[in-house]
Amino acid sequence: MTTHASPAPVQIWADLQTALAALGHRRLVLVEGDQQSALSWIQQQLAELNTSHSLWIGNPDHADAVGLPHIQASQYRQWLGRETSLLVWDGWQGNPPDAFAALSGTLQAGGLLFWLMPPLACWPDHADPDYARTGLDQAKEHPFAARLARKLAHDPSVIRLRAESDKPLVLPNLPIPKTSFQADTTEQQQDLVRQLERFGQGRRRRPLVVTADRGRGKSAALGMAAARLLLAGRQRVIVTAPTRDNLNSLFRHAAIELADDLAEQTDVELTTRGGQRLSFIPIPNLLSERPEAEVVLVDEAAGVPAQWLREILLGWPRVAYASTVHGYEGTGRGFAIRFRDVLDRETPQWRAISIQQPVRWAPGDPLEKLIFELFLLSAESPTDLVVNTSEITIEPWSPAQASDSELAEAFGLLVEAHYRTTPADLRQWLDDPAAQSWRAVYQGCTVGLLWGSVEGGLAEELAEQVVAGKRRLRGHMLAQSLASHGGFPEAASLRTLRIVRIAVSAQARQLGIGRRLVAAAKAACQQQGLDALGTSFGGTAGLLRFWQISGLKVVRIGLQQEATTGEFPLQMLQGVSPAGANLEQRLGARFARHWQVLIPRHWPAMNPDLLSSVGADLPPLSTLDNDDWRDLRAFAEGFRGFELALPVLQVLAACRGTLAWLSHRPELDLWCRAVLQGWSWPQLQGAGLCAGQRDGEQQLRRLVGQLLQNGPEL
Repeated sequence: MTTHASPAPVQIWADLQTALAALGHRRLVLVEGDQQSALSWIQQQLAELNTSHSLWIGNPDHADAVGLPHIQASQYRQWLGRETSLLVWDGWQGNPPDAFAALSGTLQAGGLLFWLMPPLACWPDHADPDYARTGLDQAKEHPFAARLARKLAHDPSVIRLRAESDKPLVLPNLPIPKTSFQADTTEQQQDLVRQLERFGQGRRRRPLVVTADRGRGKSAALGMAAARLLLAGRQRVIVTAPTRDNLNSLFRHAAIELADDLAEQTDVELTTRGGQRLSFIPIPNLLSERPEAEVVLVDEAAGVPAQWLREILLGWPRVAYASTVHGYEGTGRGFAIRFRDVLDRETPQWRAISIQQPVRWAPGDPLEKLIFELFLLSAESPTDLVVNTSEITIEPWSPAQASDSELAEAFGLLVEAHYRTTPADLRQWLDDPAAQSWRAVYQGCTVGLLWGSVEGGLAEELAEQVVAGKRRLRGHMLAQSLASHGGFPEAASLRTLRIVRIAVSAQARQLGIGRRLVAAAKAACQQQGLDALGTSFGGTAGLLRFWQISGLKVVRIGLQQEATTGEFPLQMLQGVSPAGANLEQRLGARFARHWQVLIPRHWPAMNPDLLSSVGADLPPLSTLDNDDWRDLRAFAEGFRGFELALPVLQVLAACRGTLAWLSHRPELDLWCRAVLQGWSWPQLQGAGLCAGQRDGEQQLRRLVGQLLQNGPEL
C-alpha cells in the first residue's frame, strides 16, 4: 500500500507495532524519496518509535544522530544470531542482497524494517553504490532492481511512504487477534532438542542432518541440547561453523540452559562446575589439531566446504550437521542433496530432521514471504520428470527476460547444484552485461543450465599492468588470474567466455546434457569471434573428468584452497581462435614444467585421484635415457634406495602414460604421496599407506617393476 508521510504521533506507530506483535508478523516500510528527505523523515519518525534492540545499516554519522547502534552492510555477519525489533536500512549507501536478506531474519515479531530508497520507478536506473564491488557499475540496465521494484509495487503487505510529503500519515489498521502470538519454543523445536540429546548419548556413527528455515530456532536447539549433554555427563562438545558469528544464538541458549552449573564463560567456550566444556573451534583448527570430543555439532553446514564436512564426519564418533534451508550464504537444500551421497556411503544409518514451525514470528509472516519472493530463496527445480534424451533441446536464454516462474525454476537448479548459491548470485546473473546463458529444455522445463561471462579484451598496456600487479579490475576473474599468476598478458587481452556455473537437474544427469551445454557455449564463442572457453572451479577428480571430456585443459592450479569448497581452484581453457589455441598450449606447457616443483610446497594434501588426473592430462615433458632406465631397474630390483631413486621416479611420473597407468593401481595413493607430494615415511604410515619405510619401499619397487614390464611405452 502507498501512503504519504508526515511526522506521526507516537500512538500511530505504537498501535501498528502492538498489532504486528499480537499477530506475530513483521513488515517492510519502504521510504521513497530523495536521500536527504528520507534521512530527515526517518530521524523524525524514530523519535516516536520504540528503538530498543534497533540497528542502523549505513552511514555511522546518520545513526549517531538518532542514537542507534550501526554497522556497514558488509559487517552483517556480526549480528547473526541476535534479535532486533527495528531495522533502518539506508539503501542510498548500497544494497548487497545477501546482507539485506540475512538481517531481515533478525527481526522478531512486531518488528519493522525501514528501507530508505529512491522511488520505485527509478530503481532500474539507480546507481547503487554496491554495484562497483562486483563490476555491475558498468551495466546500463539493472533487471534485478527492476524485478524487485515490480514485486514491491504489487505486494499489499509493503507499507510505502513518500518522504517529501507533508500529508497526514496513514498506516494499516490491523486487527488484534483474540490470542496473541508468543515467541516461545515450538513442539518441533522441543522435539529437535530431545532428538539431539538421544543422538549425543547414543551409538557412534549415526549422524544427524538438521535443516530449517531461518527463525525456526535451529541454533537455539543446538545450544540447549549441547548444554544438556554436558549436564548428562559428556565431557566435551565441540561446535563449529563458517564463522564464530554464526553461533551467537547457540552459545546464548547453552548458557541459559546451564544456569547455575555454568562456572566459566568466554567468547569461545562454556565450562561447567564439573569441568565439562562446550567449545567453539574453527574448522581448519579442528581438522589440523583433532581434539577429542564425544560430540561435534556443525552449524550452517551449507557454508562449509564439502571436503571438510566429510573429514569431520570420519574424524569424530557423533557428528550432527545443521543448515538453513533457504539461506543467504548457501542453501541447506543444496547441501542436503549434495552431501547425501557421502552420508549414504560412509554412514548409512544417518538420519534427517526438518523443522518448519517458526519461533520468532508466526506462520505466514508477510516479511518472510516477501524476502523469499524478492530473492527466490525458495526457488526449486522440477523433481518429478522422467527425461527422454531425444526430446531435450539446448537454447540461448536470458534470465533477465524470462518469466518469473522460468527464472525461479532455473535459479532453483543452481541452488540444488551448488552449495553456496546466494541472492548476490541472482543479482550478478541478471545484471552482468557480459553474461551469456544457455539452458536445456525438456517439455517446457529447464533441466540444464550454463551461465557464462565474457572476460578479457583489455588493451595491451592495461594487460601489461595487470601482469605487473599494478592494476586489478572488477570482473575478468579468469583472465586476470591467468595474466597475473601465469605471467601471460595475452590472457587478459584475448577474449574468453568463462563458464561461471553449470547445473543439470538430478533427473537428467548422466545423459550428456552438460557436455551439450558446453558445446553450445563453444559454438557461440566461435560465432562471436571469441578466443577461448574457460572455467575455474574447486577441483575434484569427478569435475575434472567432466571438463576434460568437454575438451578443456588444465592450465593453472591455485596455490591456496578456496574458502567456499575447501578445494584448490583448477583453471581450465580451450582455445577457440588460433590465438586462443596458442595461449592454451603455452599455458599448459608452462604449467607442466612447473607443477612438480609446486606439488610438495603447495598441494601436499591434494587428493591423489585429482593429482594423477591433472598430471595425466598435462603435456609430457620427459623421456627416459639409458641412465634413467638403469636407475629404475636398480630400484625395482632392490639395489638402489628410495631417496637416491626419487629424482628418476619423478622423471618417470612426467613421462607420457605413467600417471594414467598408475591411476588404475591400488598403490596410486602411496605413489602420489611419496614420489610427488613429499610425505615422510611416518606420515605415510600414519595414513595407512604402508607399515613403515621398508614396506613402503617394497610396494614402490614392485610397482615400478610392473610398470617397466607391463606399463605404457615410455
